[in-house]
Amino acid sequence: MQPDPQPIDPLAGFTVGVTAARRAEELIALLRRRGAEVVHAPALRIVPLSDDDELLHATRALTDDPPDVVIATTAIGFRGWVEAADGWGVGQDLLTTLGRAELLARGPKVRGAIRAAGLTEQWSPASESMAEVLARLLDGGVDGRRIALQLHGEPLPGFIEALTEAGARVVEVPVYRWMPPQDLGPVDRLIEVTLAGGLDALTFTSAPAAASLLRRAEERGLAEGLLTALRRDVLAACVGPVTALPLEARDIPVRHPERFRLGPLVQLLCTELPSRARTLPVAGRRLEVRGHAAVVDGALRPVPPAGMALLRALARRPGWVVPRGELLRALPGAGRDEHAVETAMARLRTALGAPTIIQTVVKRGYRLALDPTTGEGGKYAP
Repeated sequence: MQPDPQPIDPLAGFTVGVTAARRAEELIALLRRRGAEVVHAPALRIVPLSDDDELLHATRALTDDPPDVVIATTAIGFRGWVEAADGWGVGQDLLTTLGRAELLARGPKVRGAIRAAGLTEQWSPASESMAEVLARLLDGGVDGRRIALQLHGEPLPGFIEALTEAGARVVEVPVYRWMPPQDLGPVDRLIEVTLAGGLDALTFTSAPAAASLLRRAEERGLAEGLLTALRRDVLAACVGPVTALPLEARDIPVRHPERFRLGPLVQLLCTELPSRARTLPVAGRRLEVRGHAAVVDGALRPVPPAGMALLRALARRPGWVVPRGELLRALPGAGRDEHAVETAMARLRTALGAPTIIQTVVKRGYRLALDPTTGEGGKYAP
């Protein structure tokens, strides 16, 4: 008896794009630990806090005219703000100002940063939602109150406007600013890989990164191709609903986890990508078609790019004969010689480890040997 195949990692055979600049190494490690191939291209860079004149100006404005309420939104931003203020020689003034205000923390991580600075928050929402923060402020009344809002690189649609309309004076504290990357080469390559069908998912951890990627595609005249890929073939996965806004504004379907963290984002991919893979009963076996590999009877089979192109073409119409000419057009960078199809097909059969999965139909082409008694066995993926 053949031994049972070892369980495969949930993201084995899939390629995931990462656009993050901050905490990219953590996200990449989580993805690779679950078997994914990763293409990394930071779509933004972060201006160092100590070099940001806008933050210095906002800090001095608060110490000169203390706020009634301070809203801390991210741990890294809050810590960086305090550290930058120390570097400017106003660290103690800032802590004194924050200690006298009503200090609200968006979630548990920023609560920890506040307490590490020797301060205590007055309240934190259980949902970690800025909507809940806004509701609390409006319910308590903000007319005439001076409110400092630590920005965190994400748009806050309606948040500042709602406070202002209710009579509050809002001071925005830009703890870090997003700028285009100095080297656009990785971003350009990521766009090209997406257009070439080399990605199964593209991840976003900030709205500015999503907007930056779309803007770069427009600058290169590739926006329509990128939008088509994200709407049809590539899963757009965001860490949360705010991050998804620039994508949703372009009618791109987006998935995000219920908890807005990197771990749940990766777990979402572990569920979504295998569920999108094509699974077929062929030649008495179970064939699953992943991004750059196949799974045959539970065993992962890496397949060269040319072979994957042929396998996907065959899987679009399982059991039907696909002509050599059509398969030739599916090959990446192929010329006009149908011998390239025969060579790639031979390598594909070897990679699958089960030559009978693909049948040759003399003078016509090739077909997947779909089992007639069990049906197709998987959703149709055009």
